[in-house]
Order: sequence, then structure tokens, then C-alpha cells
Amino acid sequence: MRPILERVGRGEVLLADGAMGTLLMARGLKAGECPEALNLDRPDVVASVSADYAAAGADIVLTNTFGGSPLKLALYGLEERTEAVNAAAVAAARRGAGDGVYVAASCGPTGRMLQPYGDTPPEAVAAAFARQLAALAAAGVDLIVVETMTDLAEAVLAVAAARAAAPGVPVAATMTFDVTPNGFFTIMGVDIPRAARELAAAGAHILGANCGVGVEPMVAAAAELRRATDRPLLVQANAGLPELRDGAPVWPETPDVYAGRAAALPALGVGIIGGCCGTTPAHIAALRRMLDARR
Repeated sequence: MRPILERVGRGEVLLADGAMGTLLMARGLKAGECPEALNLDRPDVVASVSADYAAAGADIVLTNTFGGSPLKLALYGLEERTEAVNAAAVAAARRGAGDGVYVAASCGPTGRMLQPYGDTPPEAVAAAFARQLAALAAAGVDLIVVETMTDLAEAVLAVAAARAAAPGVPVAATMTFDVTPNGFFTIMGVDIPRAARELAAAGAHILGANCGVGVEPMVAAAAELRRATDRPLLVQANAGLPELRDGAPVWPETPDVYAGRAAALPALGVGIIGGCCGTTPAHIAALRRMLDARR
């Protein structure tokens, strides 16, 4: 397969997968259970998620390593198994997706608050990311995705760690932006132009946004990202905002609605489109039909 950066750089639009947690919960992950522990205890379940997304037409599947840093795994007593957890996730994704599908490493927040707002030194966070990302790179991922970041300082640390620990692997970085009366901002008060500028300076090859909102506001965020950078973009929206019914979240955007609204993204130069919370293989299949019809 040709490198991802080469393909998106030539104007191709690649299709990423959808939610991991949504499907794992549907397949037995219990509330409060560590999702990444499934990589070791029930790898076939994890592989089945990648298999379903690949069957739906995804070009890229993400690993079950969103919380795979040692700082996050320490909450479950798994810090010492960081390398094994991350390597097993890559193996499961590769086995499930099969040939012809890229495997991207998911790297989410550590769950710690950086000094001076919190009690965790930046050096500790940087070291945690470096340990996780070195394990993922050694396992042979095609892309690193630093995702769902709300603290720009933490995101910059993750990107820098990725570039140092995996110098041959392209890096994407996506922030989560909220809609406010004054535009798009993270919960830490960072706007899109600043996020794009600092993530690019840290070495991210691909920039973007994920989670937080449904497709319609994400299209507006993508337009602002396009104005802020000439780098390839990655966008993964939620299936709308969840509604609680009988105590369980229900995601309102159906696959066809989701794909119909996402049809505006390729024209904005978004090179990788996928889904976040609430999206399923049916949403990815609808995106596949939309992209194939566009082509």
C-alpha cells in the first residue's frame, strides 16, 4: 500500500473507522472496566470491531489504545503491562482488518492535569506518551493519531513524543472543540487557529477535529481548520449529541443522515473522514457509499 501521506497529499479521501467504545460496550465491555484490558483478555472481541469496520469499507482502522498510556493504565493496575497492551491492540486490529487496510494507533489523553493547573509535571506526561508510542511503533502501525485532546499543551507533548519515538510514522493530531457564541474553542479556551499553529509546529503531519459535536458543526470547524492550515485534515464527528432514553445514550444521527451531512467535507479538503462516538459500521458503510458516489 502507498503511504497515507502520499495518498491524502494527492487529493485522495480515505475512510477511517467509527467508534470503538460504542461497539465494545455492545459486545460485553462493562461500565468501569478498562477497555484496553480487552486487548489481552479478549483480543477476538477487539479484532471483530476492526473486521466489521473493514467490511464496511474503511481504509483505516484505529487500535484499541485510546487509554493506553502508562499513566491511564495505572488506574487499572496495568501500568507495567503497557507494552503488552499496546502491542496486542495492534495485532488484534491487523488481524481483524486484514490485508489492504491501514492500522492507525489511537493515542488519547492521559487523564492527568498538567502543572500549573494540576499536579502532573509535563515531563511525566511526555515520558508516558513516549513509552506508549514507542510500543505502538514497534508493533508496526501505519499512522499515529493523537486524538480527542482538549489541552493543547498535552497534545503538543504527545505529538512531540510521537515524532521522537516513531520518527518514520506519520502523525495526525485532532482536538475536540465546543461550539460557543464566539466560535470554536476547546474547554481550555484554545481556538482553532492557535491549535493548528502549535500542533503543526510540534510536527503533526495531519491536523483535525474529532468528538464533541455532530457532523453539521464539524463541517464548520473543518472550514475554519482549512483556513488555518494547508496540511491534510482528519475529521471524525459524533453521531449527533446523545439523548438519554431509559438511562442509556441514544445517538440521533442515522447512517444516511450522517453521511449526507458529511458529504460537504471532501470539498473542504478533508483527506480522512470517519466517525467518533455513536457511529457504527453502518455509518462507515454509508460514508463509503457517499465517497464512492463522489468519486
